[in-house]
Amino acid sequence: MRDILPGRPQAKLQAVTHGLWENQQIIAYISGNALIILDAPNHVLQTTYIDEESELEAVTLDENTGKLAACSTRNIYIYQPYGQDEGAVKWSLQGTMSLPDADDSITTLSWGMPDELLAGSASLTLFSTHGTPEQIWTKRLANPVKFAHFSADAEMIASTGRYDRLLKVWRRISFGSADQRFDYFYLPHPNVITGIHWRNPFHKDQTAENVLYTICADYKVRIWTSDQHGIDGLGLWNEVDLMGSIQPRSLDQQSDKRYAFFIDGRDFTHATERAVEQATTAEKDHMALHHLVEVANRNPEICVVLDDRGNMSAWGFENVGSKVKKLTDVFNVAHMEGLHLHFASGASGLQDNVQFYAFCHNKPNSVFTILSHHFDGRLEWLQSRIDRFFDPSPSQTNRIDRKATWTGHSHAIKKVNRTASGRALVSRTVTDECIVWVQRPAKIGMTLHRHSTVSVKEHIHRTALLQDGNFLVFLHHEHIALWDTRGPMAVEIKRLEYRLRGKPLCLIVVPKTQTGGHLVHIATISSEMNSICWEVRLPLIDKEPITDRKSSYTNGYTNGHSDAGIEEYSTFDLGSGDDLAFVLPVDPAGSAPVISGFLDTFARDIAISYTKSGLIRSWTARVNKDERKLEWLETSTVDTSVANPSLASGTSIRKAALVDAEQTTLTIWNTRSAQLEYQETFEGNGIIQDLDWSSTPDNQSILAVGFPHRVVIYAQLRYDYMNAGPSWVQIRDVLIRDITPHPIGDSVWLGSGNLVIGAGNQLFIQDEHVQVSEGLFPSLRMISRKNASIDIFTAVSRLNGPLPIYHPQLLSQCILAGKLLLVQRILIRLLQKLKFWTEGEELESSLGFSPEEFSEDAETQMTSSRRDIHSSYADFSDDGEPQAVTEEVAVQLNELVQTKQIPLLSSREQFLLADIIECVGMVEKHRRSIDDNAGRFLLFFRARALSDAQAPISWREIIWAFHSQSQDILVDLVSRHFNGKMLWQHAKESGVFMWMSDLTALRAQFEIIARNEYTKTDEKNPVDCALYYLALKKKPVLLGLWRMATWSREQPATHRLLSNNFNEERWKTAALKNAYALMGKRRFEYAASFFLLADHLQDAMNVLHNQLGDTQLAIAVGRVYGGDDSPILLKFLREKILPQAARDGNRWLATWAFWLLNRRDNAVRCLVTPLSTLLSPPETPNFQSKSYLTDDPALVVLYKQLREKSLQTLRGASMVGMREEWDFVLHTAGLYERMGCDILALDLVKTWEFLTPPPASLKLANRPPLSPAIPHTSFHARHANLSATDFDFDPRKLLRRRSSLVVADLPAREHVANALAESKGSIVEVGGESEEEEEDGKKDGEKEEKKAGEGEKKKPPPTQFQEPEASSLLDAFGF
Repeated sequence: MRDILPGRPQAKLQAVTHGLWENQQIIAYISGNALIILDAPNHVLQTTYIDEESELEAVTLDENTGKLAACSTRNIYIYQPYGQDEGAVKWSLQGTMSLPDADDSITTLSWGMPDELLAGSASLTLFSTHGTPEQIWTKRLANPVKFAHFSADAEMIASTGRYDRLLKVWRRISFGSADQRFDYFYLPHPNVITGIHWRNPFHKDQTAENVLYTICADYKVRIWTSDQHGIDGLGLWNEVDLMGSIQPRSLDQQSDKRYAFFIDGRDFTHATERAVEQATTAEKDHMALHHLVEVANRNPEICVVLDDRGNMSAWGFENVGSKVKKLTDVFNVAHMEGLHLHFASGASGLQDNVQFYAFCHNKPNSVFTILSHHFDGRLEWLQSRIDRFFDPSPSQTNRIDRKATWTGHSHAIKKVNRTASGRALVSRTVTDECIVWVQRPAKIGMTLHRHSTVSVKEHIHRTALLQDGNFLVFLHHEHIALWDTRGPMAVEIKRLEYRLRGKPLCLIVVPKTQTGGHLVHIATISSEMNSICWEVRLPLIDKEPITDRKSSYTNGYTNGHSDAGIEEYSTFDLGSGDDLAFVLPVDPAGSAPVISGFLDTFARDIAISYTKSGLIRSWTARVNKDERKLEWLETSTVDTSVANPSLASGTSIRKAALVDAEQTTLTIWNTRSAQLEYQETFEGNGIIQDLDWSSTPDNQSILAVGFPHRVVIYAQLRYDYMNAGPSWVQIRDVLIRDITPHPIGDSVWLGSGNLVIGAGNQLFIQDEHVQVSEGLFPSLRMISRKNASIDIFTAVSRLNGPLPIYHPQLLSQCILAGKLLLVQRILIRLLQKLKFWTEGEELESSLGFSPEEFSEDAETQMTSSRRDIHSSYADFSDDGEPQAVTEEVAVQLNELVQTKQIPLLSSREQFLLADIIECVGMVEKHRRSIDDNAGRFLLFFRARALSDAQAPISWREIIWAFHSQSQDILVDLVSRHFNGKMLWQHAKESGVFMWMSDLTALRAQFEIIARNEYTKTDEKNPVDCALYYLALKKKPVLLGLWRMATWSREQPATHRLLSNNFNEERWKTAALKNAYALMGKRRFEYAASFFLLADHLQDAMNVLHNQLGDTQLAIAVGRVYGGDDSPILLKFLREKILPQAARDGNRWLATWAFWLLNRRDNAVRCLVTPLSTLLSPPETPNFQSKSYLTDDPALVVLYKQLREKSLQTLRGASMVGMREEWDFVLHTAGLYERMGCDILALDLVKTWEFLTPPPASLKLANRPPLSPAIPHTSFHARHANLSATDFDFDPRKLLRRRSSLVVADLPAREHVANALAESKGSIVEVGGESEEEEEDGKKDGEKEEKKAGEGEKKKPPPTQFQEPEASSLLDAFGF
């Protein structure tokens, strides 16, 4: 906690109490209906609220028992301490008392003997608080009491009425008896008594004569002591003239205000002892200290007299009460000028009063302290060394040090708003009391300073703070008001009536297009999406408020006229307000308060709206000065599927957080890509009631989630697609229940990274530092110390931003992007660096690589890797420098990685790096015999095996193996990985039956699985392998196995059944009956084998997919039993797999299924186009499909690879709209950037090759332009199933650079054949789909195109066939 504003102290004469109990300094004061207990300038021990609306009147501490008593006008609350033995003292309510007379009002409290409490009202009433509180004495008075205080020994009570000049002193006649009796006498004064103080004895138990000081309105302090015989009570001993005490040298220093406070002899002695202890050798020779020691030796009481101009005079009283009076009994201790005690300027009436309390205890660490209670709502803790405090020399600069200013509100805070810069904020209470706070640098760091107080009568609907806290706009129900808050009390400048359809929901400050200027535009939007904009005219400020605030304050008026005003600017309609839940301004995150001035989707958001159905829209606006209107633009729409959201918050850098209707589930969205980044449900913390955004200067987001008694702070992380890691992490948990029982009202971020929390009357300013621990910050091991604290902005920037070049995530992505040789060069360079690197030294994060080296192709990399080794490291390279990362080099590098703590990597990341190094070594061993895709598969398959993950390999890895040309080697390597004993569980982990394309090899491998499943147990149970042998249609083998299984109870019946001919209907029926019986017993795998026996492949696959939940097994059985062309398998892929892929947003699964269905065009399109649009009927995506994890930058690698494979895939690529492909590439670049792989994002946009546009001669006038801005429909195809020559140009010419031949796999059509026959040569294209499939696809395609075209412009008419040029035909053959 950086600082606490514990609440505004009441403007009451007894609002503050202090004392020493059990050697602990305790200060308590009252604020509204709260009692605040502190023990140090910035440490609140406890805040407690009374259970009534009325405010507290007085508080007092009993130094004997540690009890606290506080009262409202009606009730007295007694709090007793507990937990002092455990070192954490707290107070609990012991009991409540009230006066017998209901109309009586309590004004003052005082503790007497132990557990004895005096309450002053229209009567004096004495209570015993020992056990159950009870009344033991009462006496009616002529006037209601203003002061009533017990003397230190509880023998006397001094009381006086509000405007009394007679002081009544009550003397106890009987001690200890049940019947309390007092007599009284009067001490007359010439004017109203304004203050009283009983002297405290040196020691608590010491018996000393009672001495009473009174301050009177005639500017005199009087000292009353026991007279000679003690018969007549107290007599006047001496007096001090307050006016005469201060005679300033210059006239402009004169003031008619006087304040007096007393330093008891014990406190003065302790303070002098501390000064002598702390003085340096030079200071000990100083005159001021010598003088003070002389004064202290006389054991005086001190009276300090002040005015409000910084003048002070101190008087000592020696031998108070002695029988013999001497002239030197009252002497002047010091007189000085230039004391800054921060008196309020312009305070009047009740607020123009200050009370001082001075103390210094005999604890070794106690400091001379003055508490100054300013009635304008401040309580200041001032510390000093007493020799400096009383040093008369004008050169003394550090006379007094302000350690804390306790202020705040006197009612519960409801809302806190900030300026765009985060340097000022305004807090508002449930009673519409408003205070403007500004940031001020202090010794402890950045704190809040009360700048202005606003007194408003009407209900405030919305608030906007302008010009760093100098002006304030309130939106009321029917008018808007502008206030000047440059002075301590705000002044209303102007108010305007307004008319608006619907209820106003927000007040938005429109960012300026340039800094400075005196015009500000603010807008409100209503529940019916109607809006009004106002123009606010403000005076220019010359200075930056944070460093040098202008002091020339004229209540907004200079030269007799106002230089600030507000007028209506324009009105506008933003569309329908149906279903609208709320509109609110975004939190300005990290950016300057200016915008580009362009109205486009790249402009910064200024507002977000959300509907009851969970649709978030973000908006931007700009002021059009020529047409005098505010122009709005919707920048993004996100369908979150969160029904009836209870809360939302957005940020200007395209992030939004949403809370569901139950207020327990938080979702964080990226509104630019419409993706879900994080979801968490909170149990047992209460409801989520507040969301606040902040960001680092480099635009990394931070979110504070507020609950009733805690605030959880989240920071964004880099995306991690390899391990599917979270993209947000909790970096801090702020608990305030220990300090206050009041629930949080609101919280807001300051620009400096401090979170300000408003709870009850109090504002808590959190430190901007976070603790770095391995538990909370697993990915932030930048600091060698175990528990270091780090600035929150630095922490979040390190969790994001570019990765070092040797980071496992960057290396993984490089490998996926086909840069394996570059990765080897990086690892070899790392090896060379680490050999000579010691911990603590700097390790260059780029290892000397330039961004250009990431854009080189494989051949260049190969030559440069050799050149690199012989040049850069010639200094210390020996002949044995490695050329590639072989397994031996990998072992050598891993030894270094596992023994040294590498900078910028966490422990977990170092383990991942070691895994990748080992995998790269293994892939290098087989690199000459496998292709890139096999390398990709092998690398991540091996990495998974090393990480001991049990889940099946992801579809991404399956796809790499599926498109590999070296599957036979892969199968062998995978089989060897499982020691040649591959069971189904292993096959599933490696996805082998999903990616093998040779059916003969597939069936052979399946038979190996069958054998291994049979022999996996000692008893060799045929049930384990039944499904596999029946899928292979090898019933005789299974029959033989059953013949041997004589140990099984099921053997006779099963053997008998299997011996029959299952081509006959009756035995098929018998098999089906058995299958259903087994399903009843939940033996699903065995049931599926009986469905196969009955030749019901579809039922078998459905049971495996639906009941057993093993999709891979269902597909494997389908492929082995019926082959890849099996209609049942194809139907299963169409009806089960593709819809599932569309629901989950799994593009990897979709492209695999389309490829097996022989729809290779769609296999390419589905990598870019939304999946649901490729299906008929379209599927509704589920909630998880909105997650950012459904994306993957490796999709762009696959897309680039597949579109060049064949004519069908080329056609698919050409059906992707250019705008769609442009967005896809830019979105992928954005993903790379969010992953910390900025260098790969740069490489992608630098080297990406779009399909060549058609030649100019073929373009038609009504064609859409071939620019990135074209609509999302394809500009090539009329419908989905067109052949190569149905295009306006030959798709084989789409690619600029040809690196390999394109396989012609499009179905031949009659008119194509004729057209080609007319040319000189002819081409026969390979049929890709069966005729039936073709027709089916055609219908689907037509539906799709129809669907895709809905709401778009009408398609241009089909063009005529144009004969291809001869050169294009030659090009098709690669000539």
